[in-house]
Amino acid sequence: MSSFDKESELIYKCMIQMTNYTGEKAYVAVSLINPQGNYEKTMYIQGDDKEWFPDLKNWWGFTSRNDENLDAISGATIGNGERNIISLSFKPSQIDTGYKVRFESAVENQEYYLVDAEVDLNTATLRNKVEGKGYIRYIRMVPNR
Repeated sequence: MSSFDKESELIYKCMIQMTNYTGEKAYVAVSLINPQGNYEKTMYIQGDDKEWFPDLKNWWGFTSRNDENLDAISGATIGNGERNIISLSFKPSQIDTGYKVRFESAVENQEYYLVDAEVDLNTATLRNKVEGKGYIRYIRMVPNR
């Protein structure tokens, strides 16, 4: 799953609340973005049918050049008004240093959102509710204690 030292990881529960929209269920790529604004790693994929992964255009461009085991971090799609709770883990050095978690989304035959939502990894705002811009209504993260 991760090359991090398990004892030094910070684990957060993350709720993804979807908007009420019509159409198929959404594919969402959850990625760690480094301080330079580049993809560092895939944290989770909401959607397990690899046929639709290329619809997440920017994420797909990143992941198709890397050797990530996506089967280990993928789950079922959710749609219209549904919610999903996932676990995300971070190194302490990624908090308060400019890292972000990006939520990229797409729905078959509908719009694609490069940044549907983005959460800054800083202690002052990490627990704040972050509004989505597309299929995601909001994101909320809390420490897993």
